Order: sequence, then C-alpha cells, then structure tokens
Amino acid sequence: MLLQTWSEVLVQSFQRIGSEVILFLPLLLVSIIIFVFGWVFGSFVGTLVNHIVKSLRIDRALNSVGVDELVEKAGYDFSAGGFLGGLVKWFIIVVFLVAALNVLHLDTVNQFLMNFVIGYLPKIIVAVLVLLFGSVLASTVQHVVVGSARAARIGSAEFVAKVSKWAVWIFALLVALVELGIGAEFIQTVFTGIVAALALAMGLSFGLGGRDAAADYLKKFKKDIE
Repeated sequence: MLLQTWSEVLVQSFQRIGSEVILFLPLLLVSIIIFVFGWVFGSFVGTLVNHIVKSLRIDRALNSVGVDELVEKAGYDFSAGGFLGGLVKWFIIVVFLVAALNVLHLDTVNQFLMNFVIGYLPKIIVAVLVLLFGSVLASTVQHVVVGSARAARIGSAEFVAKVSKWAVWIFALLVALVELGIGAEFIQTVFTGIVAALALAMGLSFGLGGRDAAADYLKKFKKDIE
C-alpha cells in the first residue's frame, strides 16, 4: 500500500513536470525567436546609424576641435558613428530582450530591465554627451583664454588658460554626475566651493600677471588727462 502511494506520487510529479515542460517549450522557442530577431534588427539599425553619421562627417567636425587627441590620450579610439550606432543597437536589443522575458513571464528580471536599464540608459547617454561637449568646450576655452591673455600681456597666460580649462571640465563632470543622480545636493555644495576657489585663483593670477599692464595703462590715462 505504501509502495503504491509513493509510485502514484512519483507518477503525478513526473506528469506535472512533463506538462509544465511541454507548456514552457513553445514559450521558450518564441522568446528565443524574439531575442534573435531583436539582435539582428538592432545590429542592422546600429550599422545603418553608423553609416549615416559617418556620411554627415561628424567625426571630422569633432576632430577639428581636438576630440580625437583627447580620447587617444585616454587610451580609447572614438568614433561618433560607432558610438551612436552602438547605443541604438543595444537599446533595441534590450527592448526585444524585455519582450522575450515578458513571454516567459519572468517579471522580476523584466522589471529590473525596465526600471534600471531602459530607465537609466537615457541618463547615461546624456551624461556622456555632456562630457563630450565639455571636453570640446574646455579645449576651445583654453585656446581663447591663452590668446586673450597673451594679447593683454599677462605673464601667467598659460596658468589662467589651464584654470579655465579645468573649470569647464569640472563643471561638465558635475553636470554629468547630477544627471546620473549621484549626490546632487553634495555636488552642488562642492561646485559652489570650486567656483569660489577658481574665481579667487583667476583674480589673483590676473592681478599679479596684469599688474604691470594696469600700471602702464593708468600712467597713459593720467598723461592723457594732463
């Protein structure tokens, strides 16, 4: 009697597992097809975006302001088309992955991808673009400040230019961190202190470096009045 009961339990367990596997296999097949299609489609669209960006010659415009040199110093090989194409590709793949997991009713993983990956990915893209724009702006500001300081005969032109460059870099970095939601209030406090310190440093550098030029200008102004 006991043996018969155990055999019935085992048979029912195997039947239940078999029926669940039979029901799960079509869902698994559909989810795999969805994911593979999303991978192929994402790769195609990413390659298309890469070619479109290259045809617009955005890389040449970025290289003209020294972005390629900056990225090479960091040990990377940057391509605007490859970067944007890769973002589009993986965004599409993640979207299809969410759809595939939804078919399998994997709600926990699906919710994580929806909230963290898809919800956070636009912020990462914005942060990267802010840093990229900040690098271009920092290089431009450095050249402009050097030219202006030398034209004004300021002895510490290089120092002022580097301070201006790093001020822009720090500002871009703080904006990127705020966009990512990393300690917004703390970053705002730090940024206020950095701006005050940079303003004091630039004021001292201009004051010390431009002291002779200011004295000459005052002498000339006094002579014109007399």
